[in-house]
Amino acid sequence: MLPAYNEAENLPGLLRQLADLRWECLHVLVVDDGSADRTHEVVKGWPDLPVQVVSHVRNLGLGRALATGLREVLARASPQDVVITLDADGSHLPEQIPALADVIRQGADLAIASRYRPGAQVHGVPVWRKGLSLAARVVLAVLFPIPGVRDYTCGYRAYRASLLRRAADRYGDRLVESQGFAATAEILLKLKALRPTVREVPIVLRYDLKRGRSKLPALRTILQYLRMLLRLATSP
Repeated sequence: MLPAYNEAENLPGLLRQLADLRWECLHVLVVDDGSADRTHEVVKGWPDLPVQVVSHVRNLGLGRALATGLREVLARASPQDVVITLDADGSHLPEQIPALADVIRQGADLAIASRYRPGAQVHGVPVWRKGLSLAARVVLAVLFPIPGVRDYTCGYRAYRASLLRRAADRYGDRLVESQGFAATAEILLKLKALRPTVREVPIVLRYDLKRGRSKLPALRTILQYLRMLLRLATSP
């Protein structure tokens, strides 16, 4: 599942890499979050790969795109399916999908591509963004410790579909309440109540391959995290 906003430059290369995996069971869902470029056009009718596109009329933010994508996935998935989420900007390498899927096959409910495991490689990420991610990791690990988790904010994950179904049954429309980038952490923190088995694999993050400008507004993202933490702290 690929949430995408103005990714017409990055999606063709990413879809080619997904097709190169040669998995007959692979299905791709692109959530076009109100893109103003040709995102929708470049993924329609993609050869050699079953691709579905769901579009928002206007840009609603990463959180709304994730909510839409998870709802669409759960309408089709069987309990033992593996749901992969990754960024559509080319920074998450599809070649790591088999390793994440293997972790699920070995019994985990959730696998995270982590920047904080031995062997992880991070290329081209600006210093301010590294600092923001590290600060979020420290705060969330202190307030909401989850066994097996060091990376709370990376969106490159593999979920057992049955775990997402349990979460949807528990939270309903409240599973993803954050509109922006805090949504990735929010999903993880809400899954904590279900006591999932979580494992991490070291990520190779290639931010240097991404085309186009960053869509992460630092101040707005910090405020979104604060609102999310307040919401979780005061919820029953």
